[in-house]
Amino acid sequence: MPAAAAQRLPLSRERVLQCAVELADKSGIAGLTIRSLAQSMDTKPMSLYYYVANKDEILDGIVDMVFSEVDLPAADGDWRTEMHRRANAMRSALRRHPWAVGLLESRTAPGPATLRHHEATLSTLRAAGFSVQLTAHAYALLDSYIYGFALQEAALPFEGRDTAAEITKPIMERFSTGEYPHMVEIAVEHVLKPGYDFGDEFGFGLDLILDGLNRLLPAPAEDPRQR
Repeated sequence: MPAAAAQRLPLSRERVLQCAVELADKSGIAGLTIRSLAQSMDTKPMSLYYYVANKDEILDGIVDMVFSEVDLPAADGDWRTEMHRRANAMRSALRRHPWAVGLLESRTAPGPATLRHHEATLSTLRAAGFSVQLTAHAYALLDSYIYGFALQEAALPFEGRDTAAEITKPIMERFSTGEYPHMVEIAVEHVLKPGYDFGDEFGFGLDLILDGLNRLLPAPAEDPRQR
């Protein structure tokens, strides 16, 4: 945003946090400081302290903004459909904001969007018939998978469909000794196939997890009227 345009917009907490998200998207969390944020907004650092007390409050706020981008699962919907939708929406949010992967569960002062997200997810699992203990296990398992996949995906040296070949083919030249036959096999028969996208692995793993959780659900009680 041009400096002149930035000056015309009044400061507000929401605008400060939105600019912090944009700066983190561009420079990472390490590049987000009160000073760099003020500079990006063409204002003085002291002006920001009226809206945020410190960097911790900024981090709390931008984490909450990430959670606000994810549609809440519905407790009255099919639990598996809702968890599938939630997982894909969370992964998409983390692709937009890769800096958030290590922060989402780190805040000790979660905001309202964060709390609503957790409550809706727990409510959906409980409404499906999972016990308190299984709900806790399911939530931990799903988030570990979503966050772990997002972290791995962000670290890959390629992105998108048919881009792995650019990285993989030079590596293949090192396999000419025959010492790594299974790596060659995976590369030739899977990774180097037209249309390959590492992101497609997300759905495969997610379905395995949901299948396993579904088997833990108690059988529905039999309706005596149907005997």
